Amino acid sequence: MGASEEALRRALADKQAAIDAQGNAVRDLKAAGAAKVEIDAAVEALTALKLEKASTERQLKAIVSNDGNINTVNRDAFRQAVVNTLERRLFYIPSFKIYRGVAGLYDYGPPGCAVKSNVLAFWRQHFVLEENMLEVDCPCVTPEIVLKASGHVDKFTDLMVKDEKTGTCYRADHLLKDFCKEKLEKDLSISADKAAELKHVIAVLDDLSAEELGAKIKEYGITAPDTKNPLSNPYPFNLMFQTSIGPSGLSPGYMRPETAQGIFVNFKDLYYYNGNKLPFAAAQIGQAFRNEISPRQGLLRVREFTLAEIEHFVDPDDKSHPKYNEVVNLEFLMFPREEQMSGQSAKRMCIGEAVSRGIVNNKTLGYFIGRVYLFLTHLGIDKERLRFRQHLANEMAHYAADCWDAEIECSYGWIECVGIADRSAYDLKAHSEKSGVPLVAHEKFQEPREVEKLVIAPVKKELGLAFKGAQKNVVEALEVTKDVEIFYL
Repeated sequence: MGASEEALRRALADKQAAIDAQGNAVRDLKAAGAAKVEIDAAVEALTALKLEKASTERQLKAIVSNDGNINTVNRDAFRQAVVNTLERRLFYIPSFKIYRGVAGLYDYGPPGCAVKSNVLAFWRQHFVLEENMLEVDCPCVTPEIVLKASGHVDKFTDLMVKDEKTGTCYRADHLLKDFCKEKLEKDLSISADKAAELKHVIAVLDDLSAEELGAKIKEYGITAPDTKNPLSNPYPFNLMFQTSIGPSGLSPGYMRPETAQGIFVNFKDLYYYNGNKLPFAAAQIGQAFRNEISPRQGLLRVREFTLAEIEHFVDPDDKSHPKYNEVVNLEFLMFPREEQMSGQSAKRMCIGEAVSRGIVNNKTLGYFIGRVYLFLTHLGIDKERLRFRQHLANEMAHYAADCWDAEIECSYGWIECVGIADRSAYDLKAHSEKSGVPLVAHEKFQEPREVEKLVIAPVKKELGLAFKGAQKNVVEALEVTKDVEIFYL
């Protein structure tokens, strides 16, 4: 919480205490039959205190609303008017409308199709053609084994709670976040310490376990938004749509939740097509599917949507980019994690400065942040309402070296629209291990090199005798040992 907000909350609490004390003084004077002049003076002092409190409340509201005016109601009304206009003019409408629709599914009408087609055409021109990327088009239906290897089957989940009486489902973190935000924005009487606590909860939402999330929901007395009924404990729900491939039902599959895995599993062929040379990039535009627990915010959170993704493969020991100098002087709003943690705001910074100071991990990542900035601003996004926010430590995937989101400020606040991450070789390694096909690139040296390697060869029989029931844990510990080749005997 910023210092000014904290000071205003403390000042508001002090003024309320002063008003309560002055109100008691007025009542005491009246009860004691004091002179009218004395009572009037006390009432005038009470009125002055209330005016001071109202002024402090206005200042606090202006800070909490993140702009200089109190326009939350106007903003909501404006958004609803825009949505009504877009639906009336058939830019988009709820799918299956005559059957009362399905949450999170939308149809694009003639003007909506034209806008979407133009945006995708510009994306293809800006990235695929100008960067000489390799474009692929992979199936939406994906075998379970692929998504098992990538981790989606086990980890692509959100925590869900149910209305204990009606069975209606809600995302647990959304309920907690909405409660905290509403309390901060609308209840100006909460103390500075309580406000700081609520902001901390919002900041660490991604870190909370199911048990911790459930404890917070109970602590704050959060109930089902529609019925006010009690909620169940949070439990994980996989967001992928499950299906089966073929009539037998013996080959399980899913509707893909992202398009990137199609690129990763084709790495070997794409690498060969590119002349066995790094770096190269592959791109894909296509449909993705996520069975959202509680779709909301119009087109921002839906169950079927179009993704445009790029995977840029580079030598991990050389993350330079030949066109880096074309973006090095671009200046725009950046929000590094240090500023976020210290309660500061985003600030304008050159991408070259961010890379040289180590704020952005490497030049290739910096180059694509710059290219995304150019793409969005050429589309017409207001430069003052566009920022690049670095993921906090609790947001980053364990395999990512660095990750930034391009966020656009709209009537819903700051919304992520692009993710740019250095995700290492995690996916290629996972698919190599699961499929048995090495998805690797080779570097040809000018001169032969001799390299010594430590090779650990676990003898399972001997390990079983030595460690008995702990044998499996020992073998797994050896398997995750870095830079060591494992052979089984």
